[in-house]
Amino acid sequence: MSTEAIVHVIDDDEAVRQSVEFLLRTSGITAKTYGSAAAFLAALQNVDSGCVITDVRMPEISGIDLLRRRGERQINMPVIVITGHGDVPLAVEAMKAGAVDFLEKPFDDELLLRSVRFALSRAQENAEQESERAELDARIAALTNRERDVLDGLVAGKPNKIIAFDLAISPRTVEIYRANLMTKMQAASLSELVRMALLAGVMKSGTNK
Repeated sequence: MSTEAIVHVIDDDEAVRQSVEFLLRTSGITAKTYGSAAAFLAALQNVDSGCVITDVRMPEISGIDLLRRRGERQINMPVIVITGHGDVPLAVEAMKAGAVDFLEKPFDDELLLRSVRFALSRAQENAEQESERAELDARIAALTNRERDVLDGLVAGKPNKIIAFDLAISPRTVEIYRANLMTKMQAASLSELVRMALLAGVMKSGTNK
């Protein structure tokens, strides 16, 4: 899959799609267009990273519906919604559903480009976080059961003595496990270790290797 940032333009109005695509391409931004949200969802396996621009009012699947389906379909791309006159309440609803911005038609070209660049920047941040999370998940998966138990205790803010008591081991043994954790997780400090664990969702999963 290409790592090129692509703007996916979804609108049932062909003239709007062509206009937005032309503006983006002439600004050096790659764009793909779809005549409906259903067409976009059907192409998800071939969709590259980037962001989405979608009309808020479309037949069958609206922009709001698309936003609500992001979680179900694991669409992590930022979404900008386009609204017609009088659709501001819908735009606000879209923002509440996770859109990063909304633009009223007819929109200013520079305003659209600024919004797109912000969304692409957000998409890059999301991609970097996902990559980091995947790496952290791999490191955590390599921990032993006991190392994971000690990690859970550290993330919960417990001192070594309490962790030792909870696990029925000596504080010195906890220190050894803690040192192993720092090495395996590649953490330079306890605060970094805790940040890594929280980013990986350690306290949410509660599962051991």
